[in-house]
Amino acid sequence: MSDVQVKICGLSTPAQVSWAVAAGARYIGLMFYPKSPRNVSVETARALALEVPAGVAKVAVTVNADDATLDAITARVPLDMLQLHGGETPERVAAVRARYGLPVMKVVGVAGPEDLAGLDRYNAVADQLLVETKQPKDAALPGGMGVPFDWTLVQGHHFQRPWMLAGGLTPANVATAIRVSGARQVDVSSGVESAPGKKDEALIRAFLEAVA
Repeated sequence: MSDVQVKICGLSTPAQVSWAVAAGARYIGLMFYPKSPRNVSVETARALALEVPAGVAKVAVTVNADDATLDAITARVPLDMLQLHGGETPERVAAVRARYGLPVMKVVGVAGPEDLAGLDRYNAVADQLLVETKQPKDAALPGGMGVPFDWTLVQGHHFQRPWMLAGGLTPANVATAIRVSGARQVDVSSGVESAPGKKDEALIRAFLEAVA
């Protein structure tokens, strides 16, 4: 079995959670962003999280969420990690980490070498980094667009924290992405969907098999 860990993000039904867990995912992502087709309510997320077995990390994915939103989520949903997917500053990441006492994963978009400095800025304040394709300024969503970036950009980069590769990963390309980037953790959402927000059991299984 590969030692590369997989996060399946944007799960929204009990069946999707069970598919991810059965396939061997080590993280499941619950999306709290109303504009996303993968968005879930706090109560739905709570029900899903309660079904996740020990050993699989439950991650709340938020986008520029304020304290009131995070208070509502963390009060009801049993979580292992918060993922900040917006334009949160290093100061905001540190504040969220201190306020909730949960590990924080910060998403950093990469399009070119100039974006690597962003990884270093968050190293001191985040528990993990998620490196994904930098979205255009006019993008409707912060992620889940299914477009990879140049994986050689992070090849050999000195990460001071555990990190995860995301952005356009699929069962067909994830093995190459791991080899080129050196990632030991990968994240997938749209790459295992038959339509936006509709996870596909066979694609989830194929993705985990490709990683292994």
